Amino acid sequence: MPPKSENPTSQTTATATDSSSATASIDPLFHILRLIPFTFLRPPRLRLKLPSFTLPSSNAVFAVVLLTYFMVVSGIVYDVIVEPPGIGSTQDPYTGSVRPVVFMPGRVNGQYIIEGLSSGFMFVLGGIGIVFLDLGLDRNRAKSVKVSYVTAGVSSVVFAYIMTMLFIRIKIPAYLR
Repeated sequence: MPPKSENPTSQTTATATDSSSATASIDPLFHILRLIPFTFLRPPRLRLKLPSFTLPSSNAVFAVVLLTYFMVVSGIVYDVIVEPPGIGSTQDPYTGSVRPVVFMPGRVNGQYIIEGLSSGFMFVLGGIGIVFLDLGLDRNRAKSVKVSYVTAGVSSVVFAYIMTMLFIRIKIPAYLR
């Protein structure tokens, strides 16, 4: 191994001469092993086509966005990190019986898995109701179909709002009273 030079430019020229000396070898066996296999071996002619990607349909994009929205508002990330129980339980002080509890009362920062999924479902139901209301405004549809869309939209938005307010009242007992 040659000694290291303090001058970096001379060091780079030394490595360049080392790499060029490998191709200028005087060993005849090296040249034979480099040239002989390639005299009768030919690479195959491949007719490779680039893959073509088609854009997904608008319904597929809507489904992915809606599923992502459901997962975000349901607190899936919280459930994965904290690993809360699926459902809770409480003991009745008078009878001593254990009954299931779906909501963590009084704790805004915590949730059971079922609580997050049900709240997320109500948010998604309200969003779908707004989409139905938008579909009810289409001029190219029959009047009966438009009335059906508007009815379904209004009822789902109202139901989602009432249930969300009920969930908040269960979660925080002193809220909106």
